[in-house]
Amino acid sequence: MSRDELLHQIKSYLIEIFEVPAEKVTPDARLYEDLDLDSIDAVDLIVKLQDLTSQKFSPEDFKSALTVTDVVDRVDAMMKAQA
Repeated sequence: MSRDELLHQIKSYLIEIFEVPAEKVTPDARLYEDLDLDSIDAVDLIVKLQDLTSQKFSPEDFKSALTVTDVVDRVDAMMKAQA
């Protein structure tokens, strides 16, 4: 899966599952401040990403992810590490 595909899928999850307005979901959007996610939402997002990639992620892997791009970077790196 390419980085663009990952970004598109993460944006879709944020819009559909967490009801974030589409215009707010940008690569630089901050998860907690701009998109109003909380720690439970972050765990739910990780679960969805695990389903998408068929890989196991730890919430600690995403502890320092602050923006949508940070999430894409982490998932992309973990998928490449598993390949």
